[in-house]
Formats: sequence, structure tokens, C-alpha cells
Amino acid sequence: MRVATFSIAGERRVGLVDLESRTVAPFDLPVESAASGVLALIDRNGAGLPPTLSPVPLDRVELEAPVPRPRRNIFCVGKNYHEHAHEFARSGFDSSAGAGAVPKHPIIFSKVPETVVPTGAAVLMDASVSTAIDYEAELAVIIGKEGRGIAPENAFEHVWGYTIVNDVTARDLQGRYSQWLIGKSQDTFCPMGPWAVTRDEFDLESAAIRCFVNDDLRQDSRISLLIFDIPTIIATLSQGITLKPGDIIATGTPVGVGIGFDPPKYLKAGDVVRVEIDGIGALENRFVERAQ
Repeated sequence: MRVATFSIAGERRVGLVDLESRTVAPFDLPVESAASGVLALIDRNGAGLPPTLSPVPLDRVELEAPVPRPRRNIFCVGKNYHEHAHEFARSGFDSSAGAGAVPKHPIIFSKVPETVVPTGAAVLMDASVSTAIDYEAELAVIIGKEGRGIAPENAFEHVWGYTIVNDVTARDLQGRYSQWLIGKSQDTFCPMGPWAVTRDEFDLESAAIRCFVNDDLRQDSRISLLIFDIPTIIATLSQGITLKPGDIIATGTPVGVGIGFDPPKYLKAGDVVRVEIDGIGALENRFVERAQ
């Protein structure tokens, strides 16, 4: 199923999306539960789905991020497509390049929860902080079942579903510091959406991932080309870290980011970035200069 978090009449709701009719049917959930977005369904812990109310046209609601405020930092995987690993190693901004272009083990970093914004929201650029803002189209995994020491063959039992994120990055800050958190965690630097799809609805083997900047195709790859697949990522993270329901894992970006061009194609105010993943949808955001 395809599930959206949205606002209507000033209240946050969670609902079942029907793309054919272009409607969303709100689940009959208390407003205080719906405030957490799709986590309200995950938190039911196998109790089944609540009934739905009358459908509402999608153009009458305001879409929010599927998880408007993650409960803890978003886990992210770096250099997880072969061609991107090489383009990033060549860029001069890669603090891990000394270990080789293609990592032997998953590179894990995080983004703080406050980075999350929905499709359609502005991504804010602050020239006094960074002048090298880049895009990264990524598939994100939403964990549905707690686990520690998860074996790869059992990993999908812990996946609730998937969504799209744009792992926006300040490349100059990423290059300045040995750790990537500051360059990845600027306010609004994690657009997420437009909704989430459950595990059974998404085909990892066939799905393509694309990114456009002002309708110019920059990234065009397939989820199946990940260096470290989703079971490997989950197994790696859960060795000593208990994964919790609602945790989000961004799985890495393919070749074609701005830093990979010569000269780099950094984003500028007014640019519109659209990320598409087959079977999920499209996430689109405009980049604007923050008012001083």
C-alpha cells in the first residue's frame, strides 16, 4: 500500500493513497497518533490497519514528509554505488578516499531529524555558511520491527517500507571536517516523500532511480546496483545497535551528483530538484536563499 502523511483543515492525518483516483483516504486515527505520520501505523505493532474514512482529493491536501520528525538521526550510507564511489573519490572532498574509492564495508553517517522537509517545501541555502550545495537522490528504508544482530537473510522481516530522500549536502563543509554530519545536517537538508510504500509494494530489483535539476537529467541508475544491498546494510547497522521501529536508513546515491562534474554543478537559488524512484513516486523541491 501507498501511505501519505498530510495536513487538511489544520490537522495532520495519515491516509491510504489511490493514484488512479488521485485521492487519499484518512485512517481513523486519533489526531495525537497521526501527528507522528506513518509511525502511527508502525506503532500498532501488528494490530492491523485502522478503518479508513471517506477519500479526499489529493489536490485538496498538503503533503507532509511520511515521517515528519524522525525519532532519532537518519542513518545514511555513503559511496554505495560503484560509479559514484569513483566520482566522489576524485572530487577531493572525500575524507575516506585514502582507504580506496570503493569501500570494503558500508560507510555510515547520519543526518539530524530537523533536516526533514516534505515534497514541495523550500530547501534553504545560506551563502554565509556554504556555497557548494549538492543533491543526492536516494532510496530510504523505514524499519518496522526492532532488532539487534539481524542476520542478512532475516533483514526484510524488519523492513516496513520505503520512501525517497534527497540527501542534500554542503560539499565545502563535508570537505572541511573529517565527519560528514555538519555538511549533511543543515536545516531543511533532507527532503522526504512524497509518501511511503510498504515492503510488499516495492520491487527492489526492477526499480530505477533518477534525479533532475531544472528538468536536466543528472542521475539515472537502478536500486539493484547498490554495492551493499539492504540486507547487508541492516545487518551492519544492527551489530551492536538496536534498530527501532521508525528508524530511517538512506541507502546511498548513484553517479551524477554535482561534485562529479568539471567544474562542479552546485545548486543555486531557484533550482528545482526532482527525485524519482519507480514504484514510489517523485519528490520535488525548490532551493531558495535563506532570508537574512
